[in-house]
Amino acid sequence: MNGLHILAEFHDCQGSRPLLLEADALAALCRRACVEAGLEVVAAAFHQFPGAGATGALVLAESHLAVHTWPELDAVTLDLYVCNHSRDNRAAAEAAFAALKQAFLPQHVVRRDVMRGETGVAAPALTD
Repeated sequence: MNGLHILAEFHDCQGSRPLLLEADALAALCRRACVEAGLEVVAAAFHQFPGAGATGALVLAESHLAVHTWPELDAVTLDLYVCNHSRDNRAAAEAAFAALKQAFLPQHVVRRDVMRGETGVAAPALTD
């Protein structure tokens, strides 16, 4: 169960507008970010809200990525958890997070890291 759980909000996103509006574009970005980081996608589900944003999740061999877009707010929320059962996947999680951040180009980020499997250990919220 040990692993890194990243909870983040991207505000005032300046990236490609279809990433906020289209489930297919969001799914492709999420898959690419995870695979290029060395994470294994085992299942995916994405949903398009008519006239609004999208939501989706990837089930990873290492755990999961869930993403929700709020185009009316130019915002994204995400939840990326990787466990370290057979290897340390923190670098892969950081690489996937960096790829998502680079694609959405948020002007403000709120990030909370939780170290799973370590009782009583949680990092404070990070902002920039």
